[in-house]
Amino acid sequence: MKRWFTIIALVLMAMPGTARAWWQDDWAFRKQLTVDSSPTGLNIAGPVGRVPVLVRLHSGNFQFADALENGADIRMIAADDKTPLTYHIENFDALLGVATLWVDVPKMNGGEKSVIWLYYGNKKAPPAVESAKTFDADQTLVFHYDDAPAAPVSDKTAYHNSAKNALSGTDEGGIIGHSGKFNGTTGLTVLASASLATPAGGQFTFSTWVKPDKLDPNAVIYNRGGLTVALATGVPTVTIVGGGGAGNVKGTAAISAGQWSHVAVTADGKSIKLYVNGQDVASVDGTLPALNADTIIGGTFAGELDETRISKVARSTSVILADANGQGPQAKLLTFGTDEKQGGHGGYFGIIFSHLTPDAKVVIAILAIMGAVAGWVMFTKAMYLSKVDKANEIFLEYYRKLGGDINKLDNANHVPADALEDFEDSSIYRIYHAGAEEIQRRNRSGEISSLHPEAVEVVRSLMDAKQVRENQSLSKWMVMLTIAISGGPFVGLLGTVIGVMITFAAIAEAGDVNINAIAPGISAALLATVAGMAVAIPSLFGYNYLTIRIKNIMANMQVFVDEFIARTGEAHSQKPSHLRAAE
Repeated sequence: MKRWFTIIALVLMAMPGTARAWWQDDWAFRKQLTVDSSPTGLNIAGPVGRVPVLVRLHSGNFQFADALENGADIRMIAADDKTPLTYHIENFDALLGVATLWVDVPKMNGGEKSVIWLYYGNKKAPPAVESAKTFDADQTLVFHYDDAPAAPVSDKTAYHNSAKNALSGTDEGGIIGHSGKFNGTTGLTVLASASLATPAGGQFTFSTWVKPDKLDPNAVIYNRGGLTVALATGVPTVTIVGGGGAGNVKGTAAISAGQWSHVAVTADGKSIKLYVNGQDVASVDGTLPALNADTIIGGTFAGELDETRISKVARSTSVILADANGQGPQAKLLTFGTDEKQGGHGGYFGIIFSHLTPDAKVVIAILAIMGAVAGWVMFTKAMYLSKVDKANEIFLEYYRKLGGDINKLDNANHVPADALEDFEDSSIYRIYHAGAEEIQRRNRSGEISSLHPEAVEVVRSLMDAKQVRENQSLSKWMVMLTIAISGGPFVGLLGTVIGVMITFAAIAEAGDVNINAIAPGISAALLATVAGMAVAIPSLFGYNYLTIRIKNIMANMQVFVDEFIARTGEAHSQKPSHLRAAE
């Protein structure tokens, strides 16, 4: 028995931990984010330390409808579900369902998984964005290129090393959010400052995402005094003039025009290293000269830059790799859990419903209307057919008792008044009444002693006409069931296709490709098809059932007409000529 308790305890210890409590009751929703630097995620070895982690939100992994339209109610909470983490929003577009934000992760170790919580859903929450505190004190410049048009590019760190001029333009489709567009002639000028100053032999890191329009021989993306970072026909190069024993550092291959690549340069006082897409591609022993002049970013570079950073320390290989692989379109650093609602998220269906996009909601609403109409038709039609069936039975019972006497069935002296009222719901009675009324009219005009075959055909025609109208009444609204049967699945399929398109478009826009980002949106999109089938299947069963009942009533009406005409022809046929002569 002790062995079993030990096994259970070990299993419980091995299970992932959950938050011990809800952070604050004012926030209705939360989502678990797993920072994965293990081989299943970013695959980083060694300590990383404090890093700003990029969080990409889109309609596939976040419910924008439940948050404030500017994301001001978002809060990032540590794994203990108590400690708020500093973060800031780079871009938040609730209409398009796309957002990017940066959260300060105080400590990241390679080969491990850690949890942070994203809370939202508080309509009264004040903004809590602190962009300067998202970065450590060694980060001296960060450009997101998310500034207003014609406005100087702003620094997001606490040092406020903003450019003194604006860009020629920005692009909303950058590698992260907005990117800066450079024309190859005018770069950004950042005035010299104490925070940007690097002493001779000091430490330094420059990194940026770069997307060249063309592969020029000398496209300078960073220049300050004796340090230049450029693309030589697409090959990243670093030129050091005046440093201690340093020279040029050149990459091994050219980056592609029209594609994003991450380029970083570090100096630790002993060597200068060049990184491309997180990989150490070249290095040289030496030190930097003193860097005190103005900084020029993108001076002769034609293309786009995004997330340009400068640090006054040499960032480790692990940090460079975390930046390159954690910010790119194939980022695997973060995985998103399901949305949880305070008090429970309602199980799997709660997750599905919470990820419904507006178009899916419209489609499901249309299907709900179709289903309600189909249900109303089936219910009312079944009740009507039951009433007609019962009245037909009562009428035929009296008809048989009275031997088919056409005069007696319309006479209250022979049929009780309540039975005559029941006859009003009988389709067969209404057909009978059309024929009997014509015969009685002829009786009043003195023609009843005999009926010519043509007169019998007139009676049949009147009864056939009434039967057609009764058939139309029986089949009324049945077309709504055929619409639900044939149209419901197609409407649902349309909603699914649109939902899948939006999910993949949002993922492509956010650049976040993982199963947790795709699955909720796809499952929610499939709900439209399920709704279409839920409308069509009951409608199909109901249509077949009602059709059989309608056909039975129609067959009974046709049999009655044939019988009535036969009896009428027999009872009122012309007398032979010798009998007429004898009279």
